[in-house]
Amino acid sequence: MQNTLQNERPTLSFWQIWNMCLGFMGIQFGFALQNANVSRIFQTLGAEIDDIPILWVAAPLTGLIVQPIIGYMSDKTWGRLGRRRPYFFYGAIVTTAALLVMPNSPTLWVAAGMLWIMDASINVTMEPFRALVGDNLPNRQRALGYSLQSFFIGVGAVIASSLPWVLTNWFDVSNTAAAGIIPPSVQYAFYVGGAFLLICVMWTVFTTSEYSPEQLAAFSDSAEANAQSEPKTTINFAKTMSVSGLVGVVIIAAVGGMGLEKELYLLGGLLLAFALLQGVAAWQQQRRYTDNGFFTVVYDVFTMPRAMRQLAWVQFFSWFSLFAMWIYTTGAVTSYHYHSVDVTSKAYNDGADWVGVLFAAYNGFAALAALVIPVMVKRFGIRVAHAINLIFGALSLVSFLLISDPAWLMVPMVGIGFAWASILSLPYAMLASALPSAKMGVYMGIFNFFIVIPQLLAASILGLILKHGFANQPIYALVIGGLSFVLAALSLTRVKLTN
Repeated sequence: MQNTLQNERPTLSFWQIWNMCLGFMGIQFGFALQNANVSRIFQTLGAEIDDIPILWVAAPLTGLIVQPIIGYMSDKTWGRLGRRRPYFFYGAIVTTAALLVMPNSPTLWVAAGMLWIMDASINVTMEPFRALVGDNLPNRQRALGYSLQSFFIGVGAVIASSLPWVLTNWFDVSNTAAAGIIPPSVQYAFYVGGAFLLICVMWTVFTTSEYSPEQLAAFSDSAEANAQSEPKTTINFAKTMSVSGLVGVVIIAAVGGMGLEKELYLLGGLLLAFALLQGVAAWQQQRRYTDNGFFTVVYDVFTMPRAMRQLAWVQFFSWFSLFAMWIYTTGAVTSYHYHSVDVTSKAYNDGADWVGVLFAAYNGFAALAALVIPVMVKRFGIRVAHAINLIFGALSLVSFLLISDPAWLMVPMVGIGFAWASILSLPYAMLASALPSAKMGVYMGIFNFFIVIPQLLAASILGLILKHGFANQPIYALVIGGLSFVLAALSLTRVKLTN
């Protein structure tokens, strides 16, 4: 303990942290272009509206699979480019290539395949960025590091989301094309985004250095010491395997027998897949074949540090709220504030356009909030600061039910911006202080489960809840999202931080 101060990671300058986080803006360019335009590309190439959710399953499933694998691999990597930077370097090259190909897809199946490739390569690039901040910054600077990532995410989202509009309205690039052809404004937006992504990520690769494994091992790290002192425990996979497998079978049988929403097949299938993974891990454990990446990742899921298990609930409820908002805001605003459910009507399309403006606004407010959040952390502490921001988000989502004039919906975007910036930064700052340096990558990848699982759950059950509890009125999905933000804030009271 007496060596904690002298063995702490050195403090970095603001511009060193800036350079380390700048690549995240490039990654966000790829994500924002994907989120804003891929459905449009799918529909242009002939996809029916009911097919769009299935085609989009690529994004969460790819993250679920890729991030822990890349985290585990980057923990074990050390070479000329360092530990995390090789994944930035090669992931950015593949992502840029995918961004160039996607708007030139000749058929729907090519576009769907490119979405898988694009999302996988973005995840390869993104996951080590989270771990890099934990590797390089001392505890007292991690909130600043992750907040700066949130700032770049907000700036990148605003610019990239508006690129097709800017190209059309400022540079007279056409936003229409013949049937089956992607409009030039979308094509050029992807070209610009690909170049910007590559430049930003390479800036981080070549301006940021990393600590060697020996240097990381020399830093005083109580989480590391605790992890090394704990004996390797034998996991009883049978209990959780049987529960997840049984629930998966029941869900699938209920969908087939009761005619429930088909999206629930995905939830049941994931539970069965989780049971299968546990079965393989149990077999490996029984035969002492445990020195491999597969068993390590599954084992680490069941032996997460206590603070990580506690933060998992905060993440789960936070991201359930976010996905409720992303999925249902357009339906809520068009039906509740613009009083139209006819997708061909002017009122509906005016409302949908306004939602695009609102989403750009909350990303802009998030960029500004990222500059304020480190001050809040110093004033209130990291847990209280995050709880305050989550409550801002809760009040903002619930206020959609209370506001009648759509122009006033710009006000709750401020609170949503603060919540969004906080969710992208403070949980990771808290988590990094609780993780051993040698396993920072794999645990950051596993932490992504608690983003993907609520996304899949929201897609599976929210429609069912609205149909049977709220007469299919999407405005109440936002209220449910607000209540979930409150649960996330309450879950923070259980989080115990040692540093």
